[in-house]
Amino acid sequence: MHWACVGVFGLRDTLELMHTAYIGMGANLASWAGQPEATLTAAARRLESLGHLLSRSSLFSTKPVGFAAQPRFVNAVVALETELEPRELLESLLAIELEFGRNRSANVQNGPRTLDLDILLLGDVKIIEPSLEIPHPRLSERAFVLIPLYEIAPQASDPRTGKTVTQLLHGLFPNLESESDSVVQIQWDGWRAGRDGA
Repeated sequence: MHWACVGVFGLRDTLELMHTAYIGMGANLASWAGQPEATLTAAARRLESLGHLLSRSSLFSTKPVGFAAQPRFVNAVVALETELEPRELLESLLAIELEFGRNRSANVQNGPRTLDLDILLLGDVKIIEPSLEIPHPRLSERAFVLIPLYEIAPQASDPRTGKTVTQLLHGLFPNLESESDSVVQIQWDGWRAGRDGA
């Protein structure tokens, strides 16, 4: 009986350590894995080493923001259940980016990249530190993030404002109506197979 109780408490402690992180993914240059669609598919598999991939959005072709003279991006959002603390998670994501050929210190800001992995939300965590801000500081401004996030977690909330993803997205609808081609869902068999198996 004593050992059973310890087992239950141990399980409870483990569950309390788990967080659901919503990770934004993007790419508009080829990597060793192939074109951006293939890169995001391979990177999603790589994220399994950091926890359990709960779900993934569709892929979206998106208009570049900030630096227009570059190819359109392919974007998605995944939900990752992980025990990693925020700084550990960030460092792990940067390491995966590097594996796919991206070096943030050498890239043009908002420029082309082989892989971009951003922590959008991490439960109710609020952090502002050098090189780490959660929720993502531009979450509410980016249709290419909110649309895929809405697809898998419409009721997830931004702990800074208390607004849900649905509410944040509705706040952007006037901009989306004037740029209907800014975020367009696309199909890619490799990604779809992974979604079915997630």
